Amino acid sequence: MVDFLFDDIFSIEKVDPDGKKFDKVSRIVAQSEKHGVVLLLDVNTEIYPMHAKDKFLMVLSPTLEWSGATATGKRGQVEQKSLADKFEYIMHGLLYKMSTACSESSKGKPKASVEGSKTDVKVEVYASFGGLQMMLKGDPSSCTKFTIDQNLFLLIRKLI
Repeated sequence: MVDFLFDDIFSIEKVDPDGKKFDKVSRIVAQSEKHGVVLLLDVNTEIYPMHAKDKFLMVLSPTLEWSGATATGKRGQVEQKSLADKFEYIMHGLLYKMSTACSESSKGKPKASVEGSKTDVKVEVYASFGGLQMMLKGDPSSCTKFTIDQNLFLLIRKLI
């Protein structure tokens, strides 16, 4: 069974908060239910429209194979089931940056108190999917499976 890097249900709070920059792409801002993570994600809305208040399941996975095996690109004569069969929107990309950030409540405090407070320090995870960007910002405990230069698949399915 595949071991996901991250999975959660998100609610879209805003679409294009800084204005529409591209005709076919929108940047969504969403909040997760389980981990309290904030997501900024560029989505090709020409092929997969997304709107404020939509709910969706997002999974970040190192592979599309149910077994967890790395995809070789060669499939046998028999069509194999894939993780992609369960999702509507899929992108492949690269995790290129991870950093820590302090929330507003920890700014101005001595450095020792910021480092000692788990609720104030957030991890930011950045990935690029052929130019479409993703940023996850949340508690470090929800981002333990990520590494820099890691290939990953982003899979989305809307919930009703």
